[in-house]
Amino acid sequence: MKNSANLSAYILCGGKSTRMRSEKGLVFYKGKPFIRWIIEAIMPVTSNIILVTSNGDYSLVGLPMIEDVHSNMGPVGGIYTALKHSDTKQNLILSCDVPKITSALLRKLAAESEKKDALATFLTDGKNDYPLIGMYQKKAANAFSEAISADKLKLCPLVNMISHHKINITQDEKPLIRNINSKAELQILNQGDL
Repeated sequence: MKNSANLSAYILCGGKSTRMRSEKGLVFYKGKPFIRWIIEAIMPVTSNIILVTSNGDYSLVGLPMIEDVHSNMGPVGGIYTALKHSDTKQNLILSCDVPKITSALLRKLAAESEKKDALATFLTDGKNDYPLIGMYQKKAANAFSEAISADKLKLCPLVNMISHHKINITQDEKPLIRNINSKAELQILNQGDL
């Protein structure tokens, strides 16, 4: 997939960061905040990048920011906010805690999502699904809105209920999608063991 005007990317920078005890997207890895690594991975796929956050500290990256439509609704609320805001059919959704994500893996995800007309296309390792590294059609917003109204805020059950397509990752790709959620995981990452 080429760098496309028909694709938006949204980075979800919400979350309470209770285990990290600081804003995850702004944590430094190899001299740059996580958010910068993620933006650099997205840029070859699309330059239309928006952050879903109410934290003004993210203004340092110079990208548009939007606040959650419904606060404290977790990733389901963040994805709904992104899809409601979007004016493109396809939307790349990423969490802010995957600093090792690569353009190649995001290109693979985008290309695979074009092969099936599923509302959600996301990565899986066969055991765990990763719906916070996914492509979502704008029209999936309705399902997310209904889930919020019904207080069904668990993301995995929701994406498995709508039309979806799972992309298997290789063993070599597994470290690229690792969420860094705690100070201990960050320390391991910085030692080069993740």
